[in-house]
Amino acid sequence: MTKIDSKKVNINATNEVVYVFLSDMNNIEHLLPEDKISDWKSDEKSCSFKVQGSYLISLHFQSGTPHTIVNYTSGNGSPFTFTLAAHLSDKAGTTEGYLHCEANINPFLEMLVKGPLKNLFDYMAQKLVDRYAAA
Repeated sequence: MTKIDSKKVNINATNEVVYVFLSDMNNIEHLLPEDKISDWKSDEKSCSFKVQGSYLISLHFQSGTPHTIVNYTSGNGSPFTFTLAAHLSDKAGTTEGYLHCEANINPFLEMLVKGPLKNLFDYMAQKLVDRYAAA
């Protein structure tokens, strides 16, 4: 099992606000690099998109513990099965958070995708920071 954590970030919003945002799958598009995804589709509970015109990724909201964790799982068509969790903790009115992925990837594919996935999760975490940055 491949495990990948994003960098920890501090988000200028309460963990309640961040939890609500991440629980609506329509919002995930705002965390992804626009120039690397296409064919975006979403509703409140799932989303799918192509990465750089190749792999289709399907992501579903699985469960959540209010204000502390949002769990997602891979859907049909994804190149491998995985879970993704957004961990959130209150830090005096702001939120410390990070993404944790556990993926069932064969060793050869792991060598190819682990670095890009780490970069993607770091990017997504940073987009959360940017979204709630003080104006």
